[in-house]
Amino acid sequence: MIHPGWSRDRRLTRRGGVPCRVHGRSRCAVSHAAFAAGPAVRRRGSAQAIAHRSFPLTFPLSARRLCVLLITAACAALVPAHAAVAHPFGPPSTAKVGADGNRVTLAWLPAEDDWVALGRSVGAFEAPTTAADTSLTGEQKLARSTAVRDYLLAHVGVTQAGRPCAAELAPLERLLAEGARFSFECPERVVDVDVRVGALADLHEAYRTMLTAETPAEPAKALLTAEADTRRLRFDPSATGGTSLVAPAVALVAVLGVLAALLLRRRRYSDVRA
Repeated sequence: MIHPGWSRDRRLTRRGGVPCRVHGRSRCAVSHAAFAAGPAVRRRGSAQAIAHRSFPLTFPLSARRLCVLLITAACAALVPAHAAVAHPFGPPSTAKVGADGNRVTLAWLPAEDDWVALGRSVGAFEAPTTAADTSLTGEQKLARSTAVRDYLLAHVGVTQAGRPCAAELAPLERLLAEGARFSFECPERVVDVDVRVGALADLHEAYRTMLTAETPAEPAKALLTAEADTRRLRFDPSATGGTSLVAPAVALVAVLGVLAALLLRRRRYSDVRA
């Protein structure tokens, strides 16, 4: 039986002949199962539909941006400060070494950001929570830091026959351009020495140093790493101010030549007088 208030074009007969009025739509908004369950289920379903339409589950754009910023800040806080500026996978640091007599000179020059990483690791700069001192540059703070000097002297050295050579570190002025300049006084004339450069390798194992001999030596170049930070160099004795066998031989020949000339001249003078 059709309800008197329903027109023929607004009714729809479903399973079991259950009528349903849908306000002009061709499909019923309430299922046959809801009708069978009773009015309470129908009322609950209508309330959920109204709540879904009134309170969408999508987040506003501003809320999503705020979440992204919070996640980014949390990740940055978990990363060590020196890891953000150090570049252990970039070009290696350079160390130029030379020898003269019983003295070895060495100039170690890393990249600018590696100087920053070294300074932060030893506390040469202010803590991030304190106000920065803008009266000094970063280079000046590194140059005045005793912790930086102690670190360099502890990680760069020269030994001769197992005995360390006395190290002296020049003032760290113009360190970005000239690097850290060392001088090592060895017990004897420099021929075979072990050169060690382990700076920065304790911060990251990927740091390397290219060692180059400015005085003729074997090898002329060597790559120092965290696993092998020491290399033995053999300098040419004649190039380091040592005594060479060539000079005494030349002097001896010269002396013998002078003596032979004097003897020959004396014999000729004796023959003339006779």
